[in-house]
Amino acid sequence: MTTRIIFNADDLGLAAPVNAAIEAAHREGVLTAASLMLGEPATAEGVEVARRNPRLAVGLHLTLTDGTPCLPPERIPALVRPDGRFRDDMAGLGLALAASPAARAQLRAEIAAQFAAFRATGLACDHLNAHKHYHLHPVIAAIAFAEAARHGVRAVRIPWEPPALVPGAGRALLPMILLLRRLAARHGLRAPDRVVGLRWSGAFTADRLAAVLPRLPSGVTEIYLHPATAGGFPGAAPGYRYAEELAALTDPRVRAAAARHATGGYAGMLGA
Repeated sequence: MTTRIIFNADDLGLAAPVNAAIEAAHREGVLTAASLMLGEPATAEGVEVARRNPRLAVGLHLTLTDGTPCLPPERIPALVRPDGRFRDDMAGLGLALAASPAARAQLRAEIAAQFAAFRATGLACDHLNAHKHYHLHPVIAAIAFAEAARHGVRAVRIPWEPPALVPGAGRALLPMILLLRRLAARHGLRAPDRVVGLRWSGAFTADRLAAVLPRLPSGVTEIYLHPATAGGFPGAAPGYRYAEELAALTDPRVRAAAARHATGGYAGMLGA
């Protein structure tokens, strides 16, 4: 079995510096895929980036926290703050989703709205993942995976990062990872064998990326980053080294290492 790599960027559409970096990393570096946020200030520009770069595989970055909903806030009161943005108390919202049928109905409607908004762009949806990996919540995963299957999406990120590849990567998520894999299989969704990017989120430097690439085992690995030309934009995560992550994707050492392997989007690498 060969080593196949998906180089993915999250947060396409979040802000102009993110969109610019994703386009540069695709054209000048190794980036092969990106995940699009709907409802954000730069979503329309992100869609144009995707249209200008048809070889960039674009999927849905389902956003249910720290973002803007597609539905009017009054239709999903359980999911939003008074300012109309999604709640950022992920644990509290997670409990509400587990306990409240009304909250789950609102969640179902918002997820459907985001898939519909993606479909309206005319782009092919290469994959599904979720902002801050909120699809680790089993209620969110069950609804999102079913909706993905309904829309013909065939690939999903299951955020399992092996400690053997990334020292210090957590093992606590393993029971949830196994549940998500079963849910994905039930809905005909395929996932990479592993993901690299959780432990180094916001600090995935060129040195780290160049060091991990020669150590990848056979099978499909998704490597995801958060590139931007600069930080400080609305929605930027404090402390993220955005420009360094862009530099990692265009680093000559990374380009040379990536050239030794098959690379592409989810559908291409997974045969989904």
